[in-house]
Amino acid sequence: MTASPMTSIPRIALRGDLLDFTDDPGFAAPAGAAGVRFRPDHWLLVEDGRIVGAQADDPAPGWERVDHRGSLVMPGFVDTHVHSPQLDVIASYGTELLEWLNTYTFPAEARHGDPAVAVAGAERFLDALLAHGTTAAVVFPTVHKVSADALFAGAQRRGMRLVAGKVLMDRHAPDYLRDDVKDAERDCVDLIGRWHGRDRLAYALTVRFAPTSTSAQMQMAAALLQAHPGTYMQTHVAENRDEVRWVAELFPEARSYLDVYHRHGLLNERSVLAHGVWLDDTDRALLRETGAQIAHSPSSNLFLGSGLFDWFAAEGQGAHVSVASDVGGGSSLSMIRTLADAYKVAAMRGVKLTAWKALYGATRGAARALHLDHEIGSLEPGRHADIAVWDWASTPLMQHRVDLAQDLHEKLFAWMTLGDERLLESAYVAGVRRYRRE
Repeated sequence: MTASPMTSIPRIALRGDLLDFTDDPGFAAPAGAAGVRFRPDHWLLVEDGRIVGAQADDPAPGWERVDHRGSLVMPGFVDTHVHSPQLDVIASYGTELLEWLNTYTFPAEARHGDPAVAVAGAERFLDALLAHGTTAAVVFPTVHKVSADALFAGAQRRGMRLVAGKVLMDRHAPDYLRDDVKDAERDCVDLIGRWHGRDRLAYALTVRFAPTSTSAQMQMAAALLQAHPGTYMQTHVAENRDEVRWVAELFPEARSYLDVYHRHGLLNERSVLAHGVWLDDTDRALLRETGAQIAHSPSSNLFLGSGLFDWFAAEGQGAHVSVASDVGGGSSLSMIRTLADAYKVAAMRGVKLTAWKALYGATRGAARALHLDHEIGSLEPGRHADIAVWDWASTPLMQHRVDLAQDLHEKLFAWMTLGDERLLESAYVAGVRRYRRE
């Protein structure tokens, strides 16, 4: 990892094979997909941290040239659901969701009430995101205000686009992690005032999940969501069957788990709900009507045995879907590994997920679902130059397979299936190189 100054290089030109998306390729077969834009051996022009164009010809004098010839140049990945403190418990053995929380997650998160631990954890997490090619994320810190402060401050220093907020939990959690409505509201208001809309940061009212928040706390979160334009709401929904049954017991008046959030005023076009494995057609229609999105977390769902999300059905009924690592339930911050797992989950559902649709869901599709398409997710002029530069192969076997590919989709699919973070050569945030492989 190499550090860079905050001031971006005024004019740089990056050379490589440029891949991004102009539109959603959908679930069509590879040959019939629309919206794929591939410009081999082109220069991407970046001025004052934003993309200003792309061209095949050499740039004019006055541009600092960075030659990534032969490398794949893409928008940085957008991870729409990840827990910064859970790097401490990633790859923990043998539990499903509810036991996972009590055995591993809650004890780990308790440590982040210590300011020194919170700062060190935030720094480690943000550097790790960049080292995996992720330049923007929607993040859960912990219930502690200091954890959210540390995360925002670290992202600001790196110039990153980050959506986050103090976790809300006022019941069914250990005493050392519970807040209360009054104190939580005070902390949220202070954090919103300090960080929301500052540089590239946005605040998310962060209800951990319905079982750990009272109705009063969820109503408080909804009121703040209404009072502060541009804020987000993030939570979990219908991840695990035992969790779904528990929610039904706690909220017997609600039609479904998702309806709990709807009744409390928490669903709108800036609501990000992780998982959504156990939703039905009525729930999917509600997602369409409210504009809320599902952050599909395939690696986590497989690792914790939660179930198989139906991406095809969700989008078929008009719901927005993005892709998320959900570390630490997920076993890697690598969105490439996450997308390979998304293919497997879709295959178990009888759907073949193309590399086009998968990569779109982790770049421009995620940006659109977050209403940030004007800023991130593509290589369009005017977007922030959040860029990841990838090798096509990291091992001799992978190189052999990529070399045998008959067309671009076959090459990209092999890259996505066999690859991981070792492929990453550089990551740029707003035109500044924030990661470079040693």
